[in-house]
Amino acid sequence: MSSHNEIAYSTADGNDYAEHESTYVFFTKLVKFGTTAVIIVLILMAFFLV
Repeated sequence: MSSHNEIAYSTADGNDYAEHESTYVFFTKLVKFGTTAVIIVLILMAFFLV
């Protein structure tokens, strides 16, 4: 059997860390925006539906 001493994902060709980081930043901004939108909707519902 062959020896598997190296971690494959750290040595794989084509790892695009810049794209990974930009996707992560986009995801975190989207989560913040979505959370804010839900909070605003809940506040408006509490105000207008009471």
